Amino acid sequence: MMLAIDCGNSRLKWGLRENGAWLRTGSVPVGELARLERIWRNVAADERIVVANVAGRTVRRRLAALFARRSLVPTWVEAKRRQCGVVNGYGEPAQLGADRWAALIGAWSMVRGPCLVVAAGTATTADVLTSGGRFAGGMILPGLDLMKRSLAQSTAGLPLVKGRFSEAPGNTANAIETGCLLAQVGAIERAFSGMEPGAVCVLTGGAAGRIAPHLSVPLRLVDNLVLEGLARIAEEPIE
Repeated sequence: MMLAIDCGNSRLKWGLRENGAWLRTGSVPVGELARLERIWRNVAADERIVVANVAGRTVRRRLAALFARRSLVPTWVEAKRRQCGVVNGYGEPAQLGADRWAALIGAWSMVRGPCLVVAAGTATTADVLTSGGRFAGGMILPGLDLMKRSLAQSTAGLPLVKGRFSEAPGNTANAIETGCLLAQVGAIERAFSGMEPGAVCVLTGGAAGRIAPHLSVPLRLVDNLVLEGLARIAEEPIE
């Protein structure tokens, strides 16, 4: 059995995998990591554990303490120059977030061709993967809900309320939802416009379901893409 962990800024996603299939997946808020001891109580000390953590050093220390109490030894994933068929185009490979690296590997394992890998979470990232498996760069922008919160926090008259997408918004809540949603869509489609022929957009993340219906590019929606990439990393022979 293998335990894959994707620790983002807001939530920790995890999955237990065996014989090429996910037995169980779940998530907890980053502020409630203590709940994981009960959830992972059946994970044995000799099982493979792979972690992508972008939530900072404090969260990493909390996770490390949790693992130590269970005598679990994790592998902390970091971006490399080359791994699982993907080549990292960053000048300093380790600057690329572990979650983005794992998502690129997950997308390559599924598509084996050019793709724009989009993760729509607290932040939205859009990373270019060429037909040869090379990560050619990408962009980071505030995520959908972060855009909405920034408007509420930085203006006097725009509230943080739930709205709906509308072609012609008739109230403030819908205007905010529509504007922030179309900002995400526009950024993704602009990034996709420079892709190689035959490319597909691989979309994942908590806001993916809200964004996907408005995209007009070839699309593949994937749950837990980072976990898929972590599984490929765990399956790679150790050199």
